[in-house]
Amino acid sequence: MRGRRNDGPAVRDVPFAATWISPQARRAARRVLASGWVTTGPETGHFETEFATYVGARHAVAVSSCTAALELSLRGMRLPPGGAVLIPDITFCGAAQAILHVGLRPVLVDVDPRTAMPTPETVARAARACGCPHALMVLHYAGAPAPVADLAEAARLPLDRVVEDAAHALGTAVGDRPVGSLSRATCFSFYATKNLPIGEGGMITTDDPRLADWLRRARLHGMSLDAWRRNLPGGTWRYTVDEPGLKANMTDVQAAIGRAQLRYVETWQRRREEVAGRYDEALKGVVGVEPLEVTTAGRHARHLYVVRVREGYAADRDALIARLAENGIGTSVHFTPLHRMPLFVTAALTPPGGLPGADELFPELLSLPLHPNLDDADVDRVCDELGRYQGDC
Repeated sequence: MRGRRNDGPAVRDVPFAATWISPQARRAARRVLASGWVTTGPETGHFETEFATYVGARHAVAVSSCTAALELSLRGMRLPPGGAVLIPDITFCGAAQAILHVGLRPVLVDVDPRTAMPTPETVARAARACGCPHALMVLHYAGAPAPVADLAEAARLPLDRVVEDAAHALGTAVGDRPVGSLSRATCFSFYATKNLPIGEGGMITTDDPRLADWLRRARLHGMSLDAWRRNLPGGTWRYTVDEPGLKANMTDVQAAIGRAQLRYVETWQRRREEVAGRYDEALKGVVGVEPLEVTTAGRHARHLYVVRVREGYAADRDALIARLAENGIGTSVHFTPLHRMPLFVTAALTPPGGLPGADELFPELLSLPLHPNLDDADVDRVCDELGRYQGDC
C-alpha cells in the first residue's frame, strides 16, 4: 500500500502496528507440529520457566489470553460475590468484562489527563464511593510504570489484593523492579501487536506457589491432571475436578513461538525506545500535539506512543485521524472510557462527581505508530505530516 501527499508522488505507508514472527519462531512452530503433540505440554512448561526468569517472578502460568489471565487471577482471590474491584476508567473493555465474569462489580477510577493513569487521589475517591473495595486492578498504561504500592495504599488494600494488567508492560519496571514481580498476580498479553507478539496468548506471574498450582488447574476446567501429564509414562487417565475452571490453556505451538520471540524482546525494546525518543524530539516543534507525561520512576516499555491533540492544534483528534489515514499513516485511540459504553453505565459504579479527568482526556487521545519495524524515515514522515497539517489549515 502507498499513501499520497495530495496529488504528489506515492510514499510508503506507515502502519499503526506490524507483527514480525522471527525465523527461529517459525522453525520452532514447525518442530512442534512435527512432534505429534501440539496442545499444552513440554513447550508450555519451558516457556513458563523462561518467562518467569525474564520478569523476575517465581512462577508463570501460560493461558489463552490476557483477559483470561485477569479473570483467573480474580477467581483465585476468592472474593465475595458482588465484591467491588477498582479499575481505571480508561482501559480495555476486556479487563472490566473479566471482573463481571467472576461475579464482581467494577468501580471506575478516574485518571490524570496528563498521564491517562489513576493517581492515589482518584483511587481513594473511588474507594470511598464503594465503601470497601475488595481488590484493585492496576494498568501500566502504554507501558508506563504505574505506582503499584502507592495505589494499593490509597485503596487501603494489601498487595495480595492487587492484580496488575500488564498487557502493555512486558519490559516495564517500577523503580528497579520489573513488572511481573510486584503484586499477587500480574497478567501479560501476547496478542499480535504486543511487545512479545505470538498472535494470541497470555501469562500470569506470581510469587505464590499455591496460587500458581491453582491457576494451572483452573486454566483447564479445574482438572487435577492435564492431558500431557496423564499421557506421560506411568501416568493415569484418572483425574478429578474440585471446582469450576475455564478452558484457557496455551498450546505448545504458541509456547514454542513465544520462547523464540522472547530472545528478541530486549532488542525490540531498545528500538522502541529509539522511536519514542525520536518522536519526543520531533514533536517539540508541533504546537498542540503533546506526548503524555510519565511521572513514576522506572522503565517504560514503550508499547504505545500516545499524544494529546490539544487546543491550539489545527484540527480536532478525529479530523487528524482522517487526515493521517488519507496519507497512509495508521493511528488508533486507547481507549474509549468505560463509563461511555452502555454495558458499564449500568454494570459499573461511577464515583459521585463523575470522571472529569477521563472526560477531558478522551477527545484528545491519539496513539501514533510505534513498533520495532519502523525506521527513522517513517517516524519523520508521521511528525512531518503532523506539522504540515497545521500549515495547510
